[in-house]
Amino acid sequence: MKPTDSAVKIKDVNWSSLKDLIPYLFEFRLRIGLAVLCLIAAKIASVGLPFILKAIVDQLDSGLLGRDLLGRGSSGLASLSSSLTTSTILVLPLALLIAYGTVRFSNVVFGELRDTLFGRVTERAMRRIGYKVFAHLHSLDLAFHLDRRTGGLSRDIERGISGISFLMRFMIFNILPTFLEIGMVVGLLAWNYDIGFALIVIVSVVTYVSFSIVATERRTHFIRQANVAESRSSTQSVDSLLNFETVKYFTNEKYEAHHYDNELAEWEVAKRKNRLTLFALNGGQAFIIAAATTSAMILAASKVVDQSMTLGDFVLINALMMQIFVPLNFLGFVYREMKGSMANIQAMFTLLKVKPTVTDANNAKPLNISDGKIKFEHINFSYHPDREILKDVSFELPAKTKLAIVGSSGSGKSTIMKLLFRFYNVDSGTILIDDQDIKTVTQDSLRKAIGVVPQDTVLFNSSIFDNIQYGNVDASREDVWAAIKMAHLDDFIRQLPEGENTMVGERGLKLSGGEKQRVAIARTILKRPPIIIFDEATSSLDSHSEKSILAAIDEIAANHTSLVIAHRLSTIVDADSIIVLDQGRIVEQGTHAQLLMQGGKYALMWNIQQQTYSDDEGARQPSIAIKENTNPSKE
Repeated sequence: MKPTDSAVKIKDVNWSSLKDLIPYLFEFRLRIGLAVLCLIAAKIASVGLPFILKAIVDQLDSGLLGRDLLGRGSSGLASLSSSLTTSTILVLPLALLIAYGTVRFSNVVFGELRDTLFGRVTERAMRRIGYKVFAHLHSLDLAFHLDRRTGGLSRDIERGISGISFLMRFMIFNILPTFLEIGMVVGLLAWNYDIGFALIVIVSVVTYVSFSIVATERRTHFIRQANVAESRSSTQSVDSLLNFETVKYFTNEKYEAHHYDNELAEWEVAKRKNRLTLFALNGGQAFIIAAATTSAMILAASKVVDQSMTLGDFVLINALMMQIFVPLNFLGFVYREMKGSMANIQAMFTLLKVKPTVTDANNAKPLNISDGKIKFEHINFSYHPDREILKDVSFELPAKTKLAIVGSSGSGKSTIMKLLFRFYNVDSGTILIDDQDIKTVTQDSLRKAIGVVPQDTVLFNSSIFDNIQYGNVDASREDVWAAIKMAHLDDFIRQLPEGENTMVGERGLKLSGGEKQRVAIARTILKRPPIIIFDEATSSLDSHSEKSILAAIDEIAANHTSLVIAHRLSTIVDADSIIVLDQGRIVEQGTHAQLLMQGGKYALMWNIQQQTYSDDEGARQPSIAIKENTNPSKE
């Protein structure tokens, strides 16, 4: 199954995944040790409470009995004895009551200390794992991120992090202490009282735990259904809202709402079945508790009647039975949630086990840029084995020159950019930068040396200034504004009410296509890489803006090696060399003038564009002209 598939099946949970948590928990060994000591102290205090209560009841009962017997003697002796007895009742039970309150307070304090000490351990583990998963996802290659679904993936991470908190809190501070307490109680009952009490506790606890596990296992199918439905609805909502404009373009609001409601309907059905099975689970647990407590009380009462036990012993037995089953009453919930948490943790750790297909070589070294020369040697590449994209592609881009790549859609133009950036590894052949095979250098140094102005610019939901500064997060405000001016974006920013602090919206939807493109160009200018790739960098600009941007591109590309992927041929007439791709092969190569003289595919493309585009539009694509004319104020 795909790692982004939210639901690692609960019934298939591998509890050995707990070992993956151990390294993160042992950063604070001293805290863990102190927390365990507090846990043990709290349980000792908890078990000791019924025994103090027994002593109080016995003392009170004994005092009342003595007072009753003395009342039958002479009035003077009775008065003296009554006075002494009253004194005894006031002193000894008071000490026991104070001890009872002290022990109860100690139980709470030790529990709070335990939670406080271990809380730091859990929170640090959640932080470390969350950071590791996030960083790992960014290290994965483009193929993984093209297949993932953002909504479901974010839910997997969120559930996994929350699952760590729940697992630590309930397993370490609920399940284990409860069974520790049960063991202590069984031992004390067998030692101090009839073995029958210990057997009642053992049988009832085993029956309770077995029933809870069996009933919970039967419920996991509906829990898993609800989780899957929740992930699907989350994915659907995120996907729909991210593509808000597209929904509006095709007036599909009702369709999206109906689709989302269908996902919620599946969640509702699963939740309803889950609720019914929960009723059966809680009912069965209540019956077992009632039967066990009643059995213990009957046995204790019979012992009191035959005077082998005191009234205080009766109260002690009742208190112990109640004390045992109160935490066990949540066992079904805890067991189910623990398994669910383990499933979520396992799903998150499954993400960590996804290996990127593009990795640095063991002896990879930083890329050393001297000139910026690029060379492709006999490159073959395919995204899928049954469809080859590039076929024996070879070309050379000398340092500080401009190479343009043109061709019809699907010919492999953008694939060349992705291979140079090493989003994918080539199937065969070699890509060299300054005679260094890019497979032998670190990806970080390679990508720092290359700047990209993409065709589809996606911005962060932040200010314009922050989006431009993203090209170099350490750049000064002056450097950012210098890049803004070179991208001819300064006049536009000054016209905005909030200026450079204007928020661009989700994925930059508050800006027009041309405005986003200029932000992308400014961001790349700020990066100042020796190699720059322009992937249809002026595709969203009007004629006037295009001329300005092309002038800026020429200015910044003067001392850089530039690779231009273009559809509008008018934007690359000044390129030092032009490559024409057709079905993954280079069919022509030369300057603009040379290719026109050849009268081949490039000349045909040029003539078609010249006939189609009007002079006023400056060789604009008809589709782009329509798009921009419908909202001219945007430009």
